[in-house]
Amino acid sequence: MERASANRLLLAAAVLASGAFSTVRAQTPPAATQAAQPASSSSKLSKDDLTAFAKVQIAIGVAHDSVDAEMALPGNKKNEVQKQLQDKLQTQVDEILHHAGMTEQDYRAKTFVVSTDPDARKSYDEIVAKLTGVPTPGQLPPANAVVGNLPAGAVGVHIGHVVNSFNDTPNMMGLLPLATAEANVAAQHALLAARAPTNLDQMKLHAGHVIHAIDPTIVTSGPGRGYGLKKAATGVATHIELAAKAPGASQNVILHSNHIATSSRNTVQRADSMLALAKLVQAATSVDEAAKLVSQMASLAPQLMAGADMNHDGRITWEEGGLQTAQDHVQLMLQGEPKPSGK
Repeated sequence: MERASANRLLLAAAVLASGAFSTVRAQTPPAATQAAQPASSSSKLSKDDLTAFAKVQIAIGVAHDSVDAEMALPGNKKNEVQKQLQDKLQTQVDEILHHAGMTEQDYRAKTFVVSTDPDARKSYDEIVAKLTGVPTPGQLPPANAVVGNLPAGAVGVHIGHVVNSFNDTPNMMGLLPLATAEANVAAQHALLAARAPTNLDQMKLHAGHVIHAIDPTIVTSGPGRGYGLKKAATGVATHIELAAKAPGASQNVILHSNHIATSSRNTVQRADSMLALAKLVQAATSVDEAAKLVSQMASLAPQLMAGADMNHDGRITWEEGGLQTAQDHVQLMLQGEPKPSGK
């Protein structure tokens, strides 16, 4: 049960980091959302406000878990059943908001603040951790900041490429922080596309942004970093495996490198699925056709970070993980390395 709560927290963190939520009515016009955003500021979100918002978000996460499990059952794959389950989820979300005394506009405004204000986000994460009993998922620090103890020699060089800096990335970012940044952009725009199910042009626009974030060689301009999630996540797997194969690699490095590489390649596979769907969205000729594809694409978006419980056993293991799992195992690996002599 604790691990299931952890999975929900990872999912909430990944979606929140993307700057968009799929749980509030997609039919709400974008203009209404934009109008709601400036109305709130971090100074207006007291601890009580953040606590109420966190409780709502946790409850919505539980509702998602339950309905997602139903949607994944083989007998529920028909379009009409999937639609019924989506409607069921929306009804549950409406009830959660109603019982919390929170309007959709207020929910969106709070979401915007917590997604964009670092102080509000930090407080929110602390509150969620206390409410759930699950520690806030680890976050890699910015590029060029060493995490833990980098081993000496080629082992440390390759790990450094993953966590700190790589020579062909924008601003020489580490491959894993860059993959995370691109994943967040892809997830954000997949969810933005899902919020416009009656607007074919908007769905195609955001599908293009998803493609750009995943593979900018296909769509060359957009809101991503211009490197691409697939290239960055593949680079993570390549360099962490080079670290494990380098002379002097410890058993600790070898063990966690396998976990990091597997989770990174899982993300590449999920990104490929999203990429294929985004291309189909761009080729769609009707709103209904595009909306069905966008719904599938948006359902994959949180998995880029959180991974997915593929065998439905109530937990996400490193075999099923995403970039958050890769981050967690980088930290475990480096924490397990001995401190350099003299320190």
